[in-house]
Amino acid sequence: MRILLIASAFNSLTQRVQAELHDRGHQAPAEVVGTPQEVRAAVVRHDPELILAPMLKTAVPADVWSRHTCLIVHPGPPGDRGPSSLDRAVLDGERAWGVTVLQANAEMDAGDIWADEAFPLPAAGKSDVYRGELSDAALRAVLRAVDRVASGRHRPRPQTGLPIRVRPPLTQAERRIDWAADDTAAVLRTLRAADSQPGVRAELLGGAWFLHGGHPEDELRGTPGSVLATRAGAICLATADGAVWIPELRPARTPGGPAPVKLPAVLALGERLPAVPDLPAPLRIPAGRSTFSDIRYEEHGEAGVLRFSFPGGAMSTDRCRRLLAAYRAACARPTRVLVLGGARDFFSNGIHLGVIEAAADPAAESWANIEAIDDLVEAVLGTTDRLVVAALGGNAAAGGVMLALAADEVWCRDGAVLNPHYRLMGLPGSEYWTYTLPARVGPETAEALLRAAEPVSADRARRLGLVDRVVPCGPAAFPERVAELAAELAADPAAHQRITEKKRRRARDEAAKPLAAYRAEELARMRRTFSDPDAPYHALRSAFVRKQPAPAPAPR
Repeated sequence: MRILLIASAFNSLTQRVQAELHDRGHQAPAEVVGTPQEVRAAVVRHDPELILAPMLKTAVPADVWSRHTCLIVHPGPPGDRGPSSLDRAVLDGERAWGVTVLQANAEMDAGDIWADEAFPLPAAGKSDVYRGELSDAALRAVLRAVDRVASGRHRPRPQTGLPIRVRPPLTQAERRIDWAADDTAAVLRTLRAADSQPGVRAELLGGAWFLHGGHPEDELRGTPGSVLATRAGAICLATADGAVWIPELRPARTPGGPAPVKLPAVLALGERLPAVPDLPAPLRIPAGRSTFSDIRYEEHGEAGVLRFSFPGGAMSTDRCRRLLAAYRAACARPTRVLVLGGARDFFSNGIHLGVIEAAADPAAESWANIEAIDDLVEAVLGTTDRLVVAALGGNAAAGGVMLALAADEVWCRDGAVLNPHYRLMGLPGSEYWTYTLPARVGPETAEALLRAAEPVSADRARRLGLVDRVVPCGPAAFPERVAELAAELAADPAAHQRITEKKRRRARDEAAKPLAAYRAEELARMRRTFSDPDAPYHALRSAFVRKQPAPAPAPR
């Protein structure tokens, strides 16, 4: 079918739906639209047989939905209506939720239902759930709805007789935290219901901020609302009965000022931060502890698992260096297999564009960041005494994909989406991609992936050779399943021979062309981009982190 995807942003769900529809032989161009006029123009351009809106904030005009079958993906169960459906579910502590594919009509979220799907709602951030459990459910519902439309026989069911719950947008007044009265559980629900967007507005250290993300802390205590400690760029704030860790802050926008950038909390506060202790977390968190740590290590038999989880999948210079130190510590352990990743949600999206944008010298910080992530990739490529597995529980893009390709095997949850390209950010790329990507998929396919700059489903990634194993499971089950598979791989008698062959292959490749040569060539191109103030990268980066319309990327 010719299926036109219309969306307010080319977000994770829109990318996944497009990739999965392409895998099934459908034409599925995606158009980002912000007004009824843009919706009409997109329909005229594509003349679709079906219109599908995975994430749409604007209303579909009547002259479109009256002439075309137009399906809307609503992030709530049948009968639920309103723009803050998932936010409210997380805030209210719902244990189960749903997604509904319904037909557009004159009333928002009130159309006939083509498909719906329920899913468990874990105690996790809204954006994590959106990219995980909700995305899985939405895809199942969308594919069922598309099949039903294609059959020409299915009749959607009206919402007549359903218990209807129409709820208004969730405002900052409703999201407000009363630090002196709210217990940690309530504070966490509030933070998680706004983790990526819009954040929770709060007064902190003489300024107005939006708080992003939240993790419980079971030992530290203090005056409610006060800063108790720092760790890995996060700050710990006291609650009425405990404390929470806040990884990121975004200053409130000043009238007439530019859109602020979300940053690691310590960096955002700068000189405002009081003299509090920095409390690094051990790589191995003791059993029973409830605290924040973005890098953790555990062992299962002869398999080590180095899990990491950074907000938005963004790997700043500091995060790359800390992960490299942890990787080296993990390599000092007597294991035969080392897993890098294995957590739910993002694997990595490469360098931290927000930290770069906020730097006094973005070009210099870009350079420092790319050097740091290259150091990490080089360490993975140079590991010849054990097998290394990259385990992607969620999406990966740009340098994050190339980090995964440095491993001997890439395992990917079946719901993950990969974006193995750099062009949309105006970058030639590094992370040793000129060595690893062609070796995995061949030079022609590598060039096609970089040029197309399109999302790739987990299944297509496996067929292309980007991924070795697709793990069919939900987001919550992925960490445990990866640990089991890693232990099995380490116990395989063939592992020793594979390690021996790996060492020989690395020596042979190094003799043919040293890794240092690949790095020098890639970084020469990156340096030219970073140092050119007129390079598209700078405008594209700024638009991305400030959530503004982006200029067209440079042709490749």
